[in-house]
Amino acid sequence: MSNMFAMMKKAQEMQKGLKNVQDELAKAEISGSAASGAVQVTMNGTHEIVRVSIKPDAVDMDDLSMLEDLVKVACNDALAKANELAKTKMAAVTGGLSIPGF
Repeated sequence: MSNMFAMMKKAQEMQKGLKNVQDELAKAEISGSAASGAVQVTMNGTHEIVRVSIKPDAVDMDDLSMLEDLVKVACNDALAKANELAKTKMAAVTGGLSIPGF
C-alpha cells in the first residue's frame, strides 16, 4: 500500500515539475536566423512568434521570394531550437519518459 502512495506522490511531483517547465517555456525566448542574421525570428517556448527582425540589405524589391524564403528558414530554425529546448527541459523532469501532449 505504501508503494502506491509513493507512486502517487512521485506522479504529483512530476506534474508540478511539468507545470514549472511549461511556465519556463512560455517565458523563454529562442531566436532563429537566416543569411548570417539578416533575418531573425524570435519565438517563445510555446511557439508564439514575439519578434521579427529584417536588416535592410536583406530586402530586394525585385526578389521578394528570397526574403520570403529567408523568413521561412529563420522561423524553422527558431522552431527547431524551441522544440529542442522543450525536449531537454521535459526530459529533466520526466527522466526521459515520453508523455503524450508535452
